[in-house]
Amino acid sequence: MNKTIGDIHIAGSRTTDDWQAFRVKLANAAPPHLWEEAFQEYFHTRLALRYLGPIRVLQDNGTFQGEGFSIVAIQCSIIEFLESTVQGKSYRFVRKGAPALGPNEYSSSSDIFVSFLINRIPFRNDFNKDTARDFYEGVRCGLLHEARTKNGWTVWAKHPGDQTIDAIEKIVYRDNFQTALLSFVDWYKRSLPTDRTLQEGFIRKFDSLCV
Repeated sequence: MNKTIGDIHIAGSRTTDDWQAFRVKLANAAPPHLWEEAFQEYFHTRLALRYLGPIRVLQDNGTFQGEGFSIVAIQCSIIEFLESTVQGKSYRFVRKGAPALGPNEYSSSSDIFVSFLINRIPFRNDFNKDTARDFYEGVRCGLLHEARTKNGWTVWAKHPGDQTIDAIEKIVYRDNFQTALLSFVDWYKRSLPTDRTLQEGFIRKFDSLCV
């Protein structure tokens, strides 16, 4: 059976048609409870089923023999989704002769990635711009393009404190990093129902997932 755009699942059983119908309810200063529903049914369901759940499976069944690379690779994918949702932007690969990027489009993953690490709590406590760019190149790009870390970065399971990285020794503490990601998601959950800027970004992002 051929699928139409309306049949595409974007968050669990929720389809693009479901989003278009729900989107109408979010117009004209929707009350907080509708934004709480939007977070749970669309944002968190998508994130949990596609990313957070698989990471938990790897953590719970790990042998400390290399699964940290898979965990951090997934975490790097999450970062771009989180920041682009906050900003309400969508990625577009710019081909030669293609129209210029629109105000809510981006073609450089590095800028989105670095923005998240240096601006979002709690990551901004551990990263500055230089460290974030080195992390992007050595960890994110290394793992996603070559299935390895580069520039001296290594992956460890955890730190006894709450550090996500050791910037001097270039260590990623993947369990601490996951805890920090969940902390950010919790902040977003609490902020979305009353923050109009986040709400506008949310709508733009989910609109872009439906085309």
